[in-house]
Amino acid sequence: MMAVLALVAVWPLARTIWFGFTDASLTAPGDYGLVGFANYLEAYDGAWYGILADPTWWRALANTLIFAAASVTLETVLGIAMALVLNADFPGRGWVRAAVLVPWAIPTVVSAKMWAWMLHDQFGIVNAGLMALGVIDRPVAWLADATTALPAVILVDVWKTTPFVALLMLAALQTVPRDCYEAARVDGIPAWKVFVFITLPLIRPALAVAMVFRLLDALRVFDLVYVMTGNAEATMTLSVHARQQLVQFQDMGYGSAASTLLFLVVGLVTILWLAVLRPDRSAAGGRHGGAGA
Repeated sequence: MMAVLALVAVWPLARTIWFGFTDASLTAPGDYGLVGFANYLEAYDGAWYGILADPTWWRALANTLIFAAASVTLETVLGIAMALVLNADFPGRGWVRAAVLVPWAIPTVVSAKMWAWMLHDQFGIVNAGLMALGVIDRPVAWLADATTALPAVILVDVWKTTPFVALLMLAALQTVPRDCYEAARVDGIPAWKVFVFITLPLIRPALAVAMVFRLLDALRVFDLVYVMTGNAEATMTLSVHARQQLVQFQDMGYGSAASTLLFLVVGLVTILWLAVLRPDRSAAGGRHGGAGA
């Protein structure tokens, strides 16, 4: 098992890190020399060069963090709300549960292209609908305008991935003992207090797992952004930036350095997020609070 893990994960990662310290190119990947940290940051003739001095990379980092924070937050809130609705008893619940999973089941490339057509400024159904309702008075270039492109991509990601969060939350809700709700109902506890003090703590482990999965995917997002907006700087993420350097510019050393920084950013944010969501922290806080009372 360890040999397989080393072959499929450690070796490619080690090679990527290694090439980040070279001047290799895709035209001649075997002909390269060591350049140290020049791909990351280098002072030359009074000026700074490298990825860390590249404003495009910093813009991509900001876009990635904004995308991750906004999409994960919206998907979590909407996913919990959707799961609460799907957990209730109503006619046709099975059909509704199946229907809400449709966006998640569609391949990302297909849904990205579909939304790119729907958001088209000349022929898109979104502009036609909003103009018919009087919300806008002329077509909006949602994906070409730098102020609307990133929010549009975020909303498409929320549309596609919220069912995944809802599915995990629904599974967690069905493990909550019914006795808790019966006792709360007998005591006359308001519904919002039942959710905050009973439901939310009991589904917290599943919620933490769902948020970590979504955070990892959001920080590495590539296909959705690339299909909808290509290499546009307004929506460029770290993955799109690394792909541009590595494939389009064929700069294997610089692209590998960008990929290494992406790996470090994803690892650092994930570690910080896991530290915040560490289950034993709340449990310890609860025990200490109970002891103090």
